[in-house]
Amino acid sequence: MDDLRFLVVYGLLAGVLFASIRKALHDPKLDSIPIVGSSGFLSSYRDALKFIHHAPELIQRGYNQYPDGIFRIARLFRWEYVVAGPRLIKDIAGAPEHVISFTEGVAETIQTKYTMGRDIAENDYHQQAIRTSLTRNLHACFPDVRDEIICAFDDVLQLQGSEWKSITVVPSMMAIVARVSNRLFVGLPLCRNKAYLANNVEYTVDVIRSAGRISLFPPFLRPLIGPFISGHLKSFRTAIKFVGPILEERLKKEEELGPDWPGKPNDLISWLLEIAEGEQRTVNALALRILSTNMAAIHTSSLTFTQALFDLTTHPEYFLPMREEAERVIKEEGWTKAALNSMVKIDSFFRESQRVNNFGPLGMPRRVGAKEGFRFSDGTVLPEGSYLSVAVLATHIDDSKYENATTFDGFRFSRERTEHTEHHTPGNNQDIFKRQMISTAVDHLPFGTGKHACPGRFFAATELKAMMAHLVINYDVEAEVKGVRPPDRVFGAMISPNEAGKVRFRKRQ
Repeated sequence: MDDLRFLVVYGLLAGVLFASIRKALHDPKLDSIPIVGSSGFLSSYRDALKFIHHAPELIQRGYNQYPDGIFRIARLFRWEYVVAGPRLIKDIAGAPEHVISFTEGVAETIQTKYTMGRDIAENDYHQQAIRTSLTRNLHACFPDVRDEIICAFDDVLQLQGSEWKSITVVPSMMAIVARVSNRLFVGLPLCRNKAYLANNVEYTVDVIRSAGRISLFPPFLRPLIGPFISGHLKSFRTAIKFVGPILEERLKKEEELGPDWPGKPNDLISWLLEIAEGEQRTVNALALRILSTNMAAIHTSSLTFTQALFDLTTHPEYFLPMREEAERVIKEEGWTKAALNSMVKIDSFFRESQRVNNFGPLGMPRRVGAKEGFRFSDGTVLPEGSYLSVAVLATHIDDSKYENATTFDGFRFSRERTEHTEHHTPGNNQDIFKRQMISTAVDHLPFGTGKHACPGRFFAATELKAMMAHLVINYDVEAEVKGVRPPDRVFGAMISPNEAGKVRFRKRQ
């Protein structure tokens, strides 16, 4: 603990030094970009410290002043350029990777080199498997998803009789999502191994927590500090113990029988082997990709479901209509991937929950990589090395974009879809599609938009809607304290649901 305090104090002192350097290297060409907060030497650093616990308020203040422009927010060791308005968001969404890099923007956000490893930071080829093979196989794999949801809810909740039971939501949903996801990643029986699943969950938590801590230190200290803060090497060694033998067997079978050998499992391991080349076709390299994919799946899906569950128990009037819809659709179409598309109220509920419960006030992180900088359509130019992001949460609660934008309206989008169907020509489904959970737009950015929209959103939506349909059909739920929603946790640019928040469950009566 004393060592950690020393490192924090040392990091803050180093940050003051870094701020001095930043002041000395001031670029007058950027003076036209307004600053939200102070521009003074020490006062801007004070604002950067304020950002750690009050980022949403600072971003909202900037958005209110510049709803269709670019403004600057002081971070501990750099300026953050925040973009607002559909025109400029489209500029970011359509820009090539070599001009403004999404990969480098994310690397700065979650400190990828130190929390996940340099290989992941420099080559994210596994995203291709998520974007293509996983998405393409969702229909074929849905029976496995459905089976694992049933078993996971039973095993994690462990409800008896008709008694109510208080469940701590975040760890419970992480456990369920880990099981369901790994049914498609590594299959049975490993997807039900408690030690294997616990390692994936611990790794997920460690990546996010370590990223926040490492970000408190100036860039030149991170290579020294990062390895002591992050536990990713420990998680990797544990993962190898579980997936190593499976990967060795798969590689051996491919070598002996070819890539399309009889009985080849339809899972993430196979999908990775289809595209991995050279040094990526090793046990260690493949295990790292599986661990990384777990982190993304567990973090986003479990927190999204948690927020939706908190919304459902805070607004219980949505529960019975969602139950009725799920039962009707299942009776007509059965438990299929296609049936989920007919659950428009459940889909709408998730889309609305994502709208008002973003993972942070900022999104779509980028780093300018082009030597000549990046020119926006309004003429603003950001120089090479600049970090920028979009004011996502402020966009989502803008009354000019959504009616009563700050009010939670669970069936907002299903109602819009119904109204559109009643007043437009049959067969014109484009506008209906725009209102689905998986759809992205410049005013709806939980999954980003454009070239780097989340490739796993199709799997996430399938998994989450199937989980919610299962929940509303088989369980009764209520808030731990009636009408009270557990407060979110804010740290820097990250907003997460309350880790101690509870919801009461019982078997359906």
